[in-house]
Amino acid sequence: MYRKVFKPILDFFAALTGLLILSPIFILVTLSLAIVNDGKPFFFQKRPGKNERIFKIIKFKTMNDKRDVHGQLLPDADRLTTVGRFVRSSSLDELPQLLNVLIGDMSFVGPRPLLPQYLPLYNQLQSQRHKVKPGITGWAQVNGRNTVSWEQKFKYDVWYVNNQSFMQDIRILIMTVVKVLKKEGVNQDGQATAEIFKGN
Repeated sequence: MYRKVFKPILDFFAALTGLLILSPIFILVTLSLAIVNDGKPFFFQKRPGKNERIFKIIKFKTMNDKRDVHGQLLPDADRLTTVGRFVRSSSLDELPQLLNVLIGDMSFVGPRPLLPQYLPLYNQLQSQRHKVKPGITGWAQVNGRNTVSWEQKFKYDVWYVNNQSFMQDIRILIMTVVKVLKKEGVNQDGQATAEIFKGN
């Protein structure tokens, strides 16, 4: 009952309330990133959601589009702007995903939506992460985020799918706030983002 009825309703009203309350911060970050990213404050990317349905996730754009002499994008760490580094470390880059929650593509809590090219790489157990809506935060995020292995992340994701409840979601949200305030587990050592998943 919670997963099918109450959680979608709570997600909608919480996202709407969050957007209204955080609108001053939303506007300030948007303007700051528009300045440092040549008028492009947002980052859109296709991601698989519940039942592997593809949707477009929206985040704040924390990296610029600088390229090398051969026209290839520079490494992530080299493209991370000063403003972008702050936005990422404070997890403000996730703020626009409230819009994804509002329209029903995502939930506040669930497995993080990854890249579509990872879909054929999952084993049967790992693919179960798509039985629920992806989330802004999740059990894997509060248990290491980008500092644990892919295998362990997927174990956390599947555990959440099988143990989803109102109290578990509240627990994850509280743990998320603590992690954000402590700025724990944002990046892997020497990288601006997590390493690419290459299969099992």
